[in-house]
Amino acid sequence: MPHPIQLAQPPLKFIPPHYNPLVRSMMQVILPVVLRLRLRPWLPTGIAQVETANVEVLTKLYQQFQAGTIRFLIAFRHPEVDDPLCMFHLVSKAVPEIARQKGISLQYPIHSHFIYERGMTLWAGNWLGWLFSGLGGLPIHRGKRLDRVGMKTARDLFANGKIPISVAPEGGTNGHSEIVSPLEPGVAHMGFWCVEDLLKANRTEEVFIVPVYNQYSYINPSWKKLDWLLGKLEADCGLPVQHMSQENLVDREKFFYERLFHLGEHILSQMEKFYDRFYHQDRTVSTPSDPSVSRNQILADRLQTLLDRSLKAAEQFFGLDSEGTIIDRCRRLEAASWDDIYRKDLPDLQTLSPLEQGLADWIAEEASLRVLHMRLAESFIAVTGSYVLEKPSFERFAETSLILFDLIARIKGEKSPARPRLGWRKSRITVGEPISVTERWSSYQKSRQAARQAVIDLTQDLQTALEKMIA
Repeated sequence: MPHPIQLAQPPLKFIPPHYNPLVRSMMQVILPVVLRLRLRPWLPTGIAQVETANVEVLTKLYQQFQAGTIRFLIAFRHPEVDDPLCMFHLVSKAVPEIARQKGISLQYPIHSHFIYERGMTLWAGNWLGWLFSGLGGLPIHRGKRLDRVGMKTARDLFANGKIPISVAPEGGTNGHSEIVSPLEPGVAHMGFWCVEDLLKANRTEEVFIVPVYNQYSYINPSWKKLDWLLGKLEADCGLPVQHMSQENLVDREKFFYERLFHLGEHILSQMEKFYDRFYHQDRTVSTPSDPSVSRNQILADRLQTLLDRSLKAAEQFFGLDSEGTIIDRCRRLEAASWDDIYRKDLPDLQTLSPLEQGLADWIAEEASLRVLHMRLAESFIAVTGSYVLEKPSFERFAETSLILFDLIARIKGEKSPARPRLGWRKSRITVGEPISVTERWSSYQKSRQAARQAVIDLTQDLQTALEKMIA
């Protein structure tokens, strides 16, 4: 969780990937421990089991890759920050096991490059940049402007790397195992760029994108721990703390749903008042006259209005237009905040006068605070009024409650709060059928308009493939 910055910083440097087999081997040895224990406050873990499905597809793709007949990119779901650990398990353990079982010959070790968001090292620490670099990771700076150095490196690795590459096409976590956020088009662009680069080099490899779905569940759901978490959130909000009793167990799901709904409605009301009073935004309050409109839909509509207002509070400060999807607006705001904090126009901060340094620090602090409005919206992109109602499972209760925990912790100013553990979890990783990008090249290369449409179609097909794998 990003923490407000007090001082202006020099420009961020690109962290080049330097894949080191020793670093990979070390990670493979400690992976079982890292999956189970919380080594860092922001890393939930507590994963006792990792199940995999359809891994033979990925194993055969690795065999073809090593034979020089294909190139492929793994496009994996990214609901939680634990996902890279689960993906490492898939590639380093599950694929070799299936290869041995099926008699498929592979060159070891099995691994992949991966793309991570450059901001991770800012709040997790420089050690993470060293680790990711040694594991073959490369950072990308998300934003309105293309990260040319990062994308050039990723493009080269996709076409020429000795191992495949992995990317989370959602661009960030959404905290929901059973909702896929709208995918960003970067993966589709990379696929077509790879085909183009291969054709220019007179190479005949076919290019694929492989969807991989990761879904979490609780092995032994603890409703008592969920009861404790909701009680903590109620206390933080100044609400009467309710408690699960034998009487509540008769209709447990209804009891927890009403509690969660009331908690969410209270937080929403408080945030609406906050923006009304301190950000002076005009807000039209209307109550639907149609009795068929459920309270859940009303709550969802209010939430979307609040997210728009929170983004506008930041956009007004940075002088940005409120255009595009919530994700587009979040990316623009993040880029704008980085421009004010990591000053490319002031590469040598040591040469500034005390006055200039003070002004630079002032704007850096304001930018880091204003972008917290964006973080609020980013956390709630996938939240709806019906997610828990349509399937009141322990997992959905837990996911929504933990999102509220993150919000309250962020507002309270806690740095890297440790998410409550609600029980041991299981990760189920499903490998989907590969999507050929090469087969779409003839449509892509017809014209600029055709290329744009081909990217849209490929992105949508990838979205559909991921959504079909929801268990």
